[in-house]
Amino acid sequence: MSDIVIIGAGHNGLVCAYYLASRGLKVTMLERRHVVGGAAVTEEFAPGFRNSTASYTVSLLNPKVIRDMRLYDHGLKVVLRKIDNFLPTFGSDYLLSGRDGLTRREIARHSEKDAAAYDAYSASLEKVVRILQDWLLRAPPNAGGGLADILALLKLGNGVRGLGLEDQRHLLDFFTKSASDILNRYFETDIVKALFGFDAIVGNYASPDTPGSAYVLLHHLFGEAAGVPGAWGHAIGGMGAITQAMAKACREKGVEIVLDTPVDEIIVEKGKAVGALAGGKAYCAKAVVAVVHPKLLFEKLIPHGAVAPEIGRRMLGWASESATFRMNVALSQLPRFTSLPEPGDHLTAGIIMAPSLDYMDRAYIDAKRDGWSKQPIIEMLIPSTLDDSLAPEGKHVASLFCQHFPYNVPGGWEARREEVADHIIDTVDAYAPGFKASVVGRLALSPLDLEQRFNLIGGDIFHGKMGLDQLFSARPMLGHADYRMPLAGLYLCGSGAHPGGGVTGAPGHNAAQAVLADRKLWRRS
Repeated sequence: MSDIVIIGAGHNGLVCAYYLASRGLKVTMLERRHVVGGAAVTEEFAPGFRNSTASYTVSLLNPKVIRDMRLYDHGLKVVLRKIDNFLPTFGSDYLLSGRDGLTRREIARHSEKDAAAYDAYSASLEKVVRILQDWLLRAPPNAGGGLADILALLKLGNGVRGLGLEDQRHLLDFFTKSASDILNRYFETDIVKALFGFDAIVGNYASPDTPGSAYVLLHHLFGEAAGVPGAWGHAIGGMGAITQAMAKACREKGVEIVLDTPVDEIIVEKGKAVGALAGGKAYCAKAVVAVVHPKLLFEKLIPHGAVAPEIGRRMLGWASESATFRMNVALSQLPRFTSLPEPGDHLTAGIIMAPSLDYMDRAYIDAKRDGWSKQPIIEMLIPSTLDDSLAPEGKHVASLFCQHFPYNVPGGWEARREEVADHIIDTVDAYAPGFKASVVGRLALSPLDLEQRFNLIGGDIFHGKMGLDQLFSARPMLGHADYRMPLAGLYLCGSGAHPGGGVTGAPGHNAAQAVLADRKLWRRS
């Protein structure tokens, strides 16, 4: 018998397991796939070509998690993009962003007024992000909670009161307004607004005009890479290198990881979660931690009648759709963009094909009306420009992250997948003529494929929309934002818990603290 059974071996589960095992608990992890990592894995998708299959870039992984798990000692190596972002257009114009003043210089090349506004915009972001960062590695105040939640609420209030009045206004704006509202206030140039607005719709089935989309913009600014705040990087060997390093750290602490073992049901006795049933075998424990999507947890794994009916009804309404289509392509050569044709450092960047907020809004409207975007929003990374282990010599791999492609597409995804993949490649080819001819292999994952392969219900990469009604104390529901689910002995540590999606490790870290705080309770039960 274990002290803890963890359902799923995604990155948050591995983080949680490490912290629990480090405190002397016996931990068993049950993973349905043949490999650890959940959506943070590296796999071969064409002969000789490997790439990150779902999640695809490094920035949000929490520095404390990296330090505590000693991930660099366990083989992780992260390199920075030489340029953070590259926004091409169909003509000769383009925009770059990066460190050492590059972003401001590039904005000034388009508009001196916007360059001056960039300083004010950055200052307003900095203080808001600082407040939110304080809550990444702690549970939010729990509605209806006890003394600890009252103290947490007071701490939050003190943090907000520490801001000046204008900064408090900024905080309110970023939580309630649309990305377009914010960006139009500061900037006048379409491509400059697009640079920042893209972050508001990554994994977010919404227009930049949608109220609340400004928060999603903030969510992507919390991180760092290779110790550089706000930078974006690449894990050598792909995202699977992160989770393989985590697995090594866990095994070093005695964690048992059981692969190819999908869980059928949580075992409940006397109103308490006491293990998991997988393939007819009972894995018994004193408590259970789930890494899985909240809808999967409540609709499939918790036995009928084990939680109150109103809880089940509420989770039926958990909004889960990011409208994401994910592709990997094998390339015979590097692309040449019309706006910046010669190969260079810009090809190490996140290449954002969405030149204006209006373009992003039309992509959303098309998807809602017609089933998918006629001119999709695409971010392309070419990690082989930084990591030659991913492709044969002289060849390359590219990741394509594409919006907006809803889960329910006319005709169904089995029939439309390749048609949409062709459409996406044609879109890239319009920016970089010859790209289509250079594609020698591909893996196309529709929202349905993401659901089937990674248990991302609705294809949602964040385990649930990051809207105001599903954030902070409401993630996954009011009264249970402290990682303790409405079933004694059951905890949630995946992206459906605070602070949400991305490869952060924060939900796993925080859930472990809740389990450790409760050990005396479940020891006595």
